[in-house]
Amino acid sequence: MICTDLIKAIESIAARYEAQQVGIVSDAAVVLDAVTSRYPTIRIAVSEEDKSLETVQQIWDFLFAHRITRRGLLICIGGGVLTDMGGFAAATYKRGIDYVNVPTTLLAMIDASSGGKTGINYGGLKNSIGCFAPPVETLICPDWLKSLPANQWLSGFGEMLKTGLVSESSLWYHLLRYDLEKMDSEALKPLIAQCVAAKKRIVEADPKEEGLRKVLNFGHTFGHALEEISIQKSDVSSPPLLHGYAVVYGMIAELYLSVVKLGCPKEPLQQLTQVMLHYYGKPQCKCSDREALVALMQQDKKNERTAQINCTLIQNIGSPLINQVITPEEAHEALEYLFSL
Repeated sequence: MICTDLIKAIESIAARYEAQQVGIVSDAAVVLDAVTSRYPTIRIAVSEEDKSLETVQQIWDFLFAHRITRRGLLICIGGGVLTDMGGFAAATYKRGIDYVNVPTTLLAMIDASSGGKTGINYGGLKNSIGCFAPPVETLICPDWLKSLPANQWLSGFGEMLKTGLVSESSLWYHLLRYDLEKMDSEALKPLIAQCVAAKKRIVEADPKEEGLRKVLNFGHTFGHALEEISIQKSDVSSPPLLHGYAVVYGMIAELYLSVVKLGCPKEPLQQLTQVMLHYYGKPQCKCSDREALVALMQQDKKNERTAQINCTLIQNIGSPLINQVITPEEAHEALEYLFSL
């Protein structure tokens, strides 16, 4: 839920549990002393590279050290990496305890913190180990956005654009009209609410991604591969690609295939391309990366057969089609188009 008094909302939920059975896992960069001073807290410095079993073990050790039982509660405060890992730790600790997500980034508010997908990266593949375990509640406080750097705004907005494309044209056009130069959190609140509501409707209809929920994977088959390549090549001077940026690039590739394979109108591709070039820039990949990218896509967890590439494509805004199998040659063609922009 979207809340104006975050502290009150957290305390209202925590009050349902014995005080000694409430623990907090927080991004080390987040300051919320009014809550963390009241309950045992583990602070973790998180990045995509830290989204690992070793980090989850730290959370398990913390829960065991504080003797949290199966009737306990874990409050996860941070961005999407933190809520994914915290949720996974809670879902697997003593076969599952309750947890609450308090997303502190736009990306986490729109995507990672709701819907019940939890997990970690493993074997060089994003979110390849995890489970479905919905939080007791997701507390969204848009006031966090005021302190976000521009690239984090844009990363979260990428997932909002995806939601607009797969859900309804009115949301898509409202998002296109939002002024990303100003980054006004007040003006963004109703759009956040619409995106969260759209995802909620989809997840409630298909909680374990057996059908309809796959529409939310639009842009992610190519996007996850681009994100993983950037992690492999990252260094001090070249940080990994933020998830929302990767999704924007992935949507360009998958919109291209939607036009070529399904006859989708070219307008959404042209509109998103303009947004990408103006705000996100071109993907920092080379044509020589294409083989590695296709190989990663062939190992994507969404594939239903070995080496098969499964995508969500769209026939038009608000008309997605799931389980669209593409060939390696088509993947190469879409990447060539993306890199040519």
